Amino acid sequence: MLARCLLALLVWPLAAIASQPYNLRVDAPAALAGVAARVEAMDPASLARPLASAGLDLPPNVHLILVADEHPVAGRTPSWVAGQAFGADTIVIYPQRIGSYPYDSLESVVLHEFVHLALNRRAGGRSLPRWFHEGVAVSVESGWGIGSQARLLWAAAYDPAIHDVAMLFESGAVGETTTAYLLSAALIEDIRRRHGLAVPGAIAARVGRGELFEVAFARETGETVNDAAAQAWRVYRGLRWLPILTSASGLWGGIVVLAIIAFVVRQRRRWQRRREWEEDERREQSQQIEM
Repeated sequence: MLARCLLALLVWPLAAIASQPYNLRVDAPAALAGVAARVEAMDPASLARPLASAGLDLPPNVHLILVADEHPVAGRTPSWVAGQAFGADTIVIYPQRIGSYPYDSLESVVLHEFVHLALNRRAGGRSLPRWFHEGVAVSVESGWGIGSQARLLWAAAYDPAIHDVAMLFESGAVGETTTAYLLSAALIEDIRRRHGLAVPGAIAARVGRGELFEVAFARETGETVNDAAAQAWRVYRGLRWLPILTSASGLWGGIVVLAIIAFVVRQRRRWQRRREWEEDERREQSQQIEM
């Protein structure tokens, strides 16, 4: 009997996820048909599970648009933007830009933008701070690695307030935006660790019921946003005593090395993706010829 109860507890969340309504429509130019096929082949459960862990639901209807870099819309969008979410049901993705932080793969970009849709739905269309949106999206999608941790050491050393993070997002500069992503993700990761993985969804739900974001945040966490930020970044500020990091030459040398590694990895990923797309196009052309 106990074994059956345990099995039911394990199976029930999966069944609940599988029963969620889900309709995905993908629009893409012929040149990105292979990318569209990859998106359409994604298992909805691979999106629903991480969303559920953050207290969010899989959006029931999603219109996903793939845009090539040659399109005028791409020309009007900052070059570092790989994806955008609009409202509670529309996503635009620029596949040729995938590879720079925080987007490591097509699948990670899709999940990242799904988080934005899910937050918008949970908040009932009411506004949520961008740092909260991006922090939750990065936390749910992948978090960050060693290179990001090193950059975060430098960013957190200045003990920024949450207003400073918002200003970094608004700057439009790639480096400052990356720092804003890092700080936001660190804050959300710490909040989820201390107050429960599903706390982002609970905060957004309060906003959806009409509470101000700052009030909703305080009621769910028991602390102000700035107090939570100071707590989250304290560990990184505490590591400043390490000689190799506190010396200007050591710190900047490490950042330069990380930047070079990141550039090489990004270029290699882009080359691999372009080669995959070219192979897909060749296969499609050969199939059309045979028909």
